[in-house]
Amino acid sequence: MLTGDYNIRILAIKSVHIMLNNQTRSRIKPGMIVFIVLKQDQRTGRLTKGVVKDILTKSPTHPHGIKVRLVDGRVGRVKEIIEESVP
Repeated sequence: MLTGDYNIRILAIKSVHIMLNNQTRSRIKPGMIVFIVLKQDQRTGRLTKGVVKDILTKSPTHPHGIKVRLVDGRVGRVKEIIEESVP
């Protein structure tokens, strides 16, 4: 029988997977569709969808997400990768 504790562990594993994807520079490539948090939206956590143009974070990882520039010029930290590349 599965318990609530088991479900929490599954959610934690999924969260770690998402977290590692947005915190690791090598997983993010130009052309990917991502959700970012803009600087002015950090308090609210409002997400902005866009296509990665440039990767601005130089280090291999960052605890708050990798900073990118979208093709429309907006800059923010990646919170989630939506698609690997634009069709």
